[in-house]
Amino acid sequence: MSSTTDASAGRAQITARTLRTDRWWLPPLLNFAGLVAWVAYATVRAFLQRDYFVAEYNYLTPFYSPCFSNGCIEEAAHFGRFLPDVWFLPYAALTLPFLLFFRLTCYYYRKAYYRAFWLSPPACAVAEPHRKYTGETRFPLLGQNLHRYFFYAAVIISVINTYDAVISFVKHDGSFGLGLGNLILVANVVLLWAYTLSCHSCRSIIGGRLNHFSKHPVRFALWGYVSRLNTKHMQLAWTTLASLAITDFYIMAVSAGWFSDLRIVG
Repeated sequence: MSSTTDASAGRAQITARTLRTDRWWLPPLLNFAGLVAWVAYATVRAFLQRDYFVAEYNYLTPFYSPCFSNGCIEEAAHFGRFLPDVWFLPYAALTLPFLLFFRLTCYYYRKAYYRAFWLSPPACAVAEPHRKYTGETRFPLLGQNLHRYFFYAAVIISVINTYDAVISFVKHDGSFGLGLGNLILVANVVLLWAYTLSCHSCRSIIGGRLNHFSKHPVRFALWGYVSRLNTKHMQLAWTTLASLAITDFYIMAVSAGWFSDLRIVG
């Protein structure tokens, strides 16, 4: 494909990179800073391999769920331990890659990191520095088409996170307990479900391939709910990054003994 500023394409020849006078550079800059900070934190935590479980209250951070490594605390390994315990393999190595690719191929995140990291383009009505534009027609960007399948994996992992949140209400001695950690885990799960179900692929799966909505009232109703949720997909994408970091940090702090869990019941 031709350059986005190629004269032969019939585009107006403007010497300035853009005629915009607003701070168009601020959103991609904030996206860049936010994504770099979150990836750095998540990477360190995923490979730290400690302070991820509070045995007394059954709190398991989502960064280590499900915990499949032989190095996992037995009570934290709800689905068994069979991965080798080596430093370069995260304890939740079987699920973290699917969550990573689900986010990487997300329609909103594509926009965010294309603009923030590749400047393709950095903003509307701002020329990009690349001489050619090939879209998502070449490797590795062809992998963006797998987003639907990563969505299926994300749904399964959301179910697992929900299970973790539910069993956290049962203390190690079998009694019921309620603390700030429970509320944080539940809030995080609710937000994760909202982000996952607001996915464009989810909307397409529910309402796609239907010629007459009137013949499928249930799917039409569900499609309507998901469509309304889909309008908040960008906000949910960032909110869930924050909720994941907050949930992990809180459980890490309690597990490390920095402070005690604020108990409401038990």
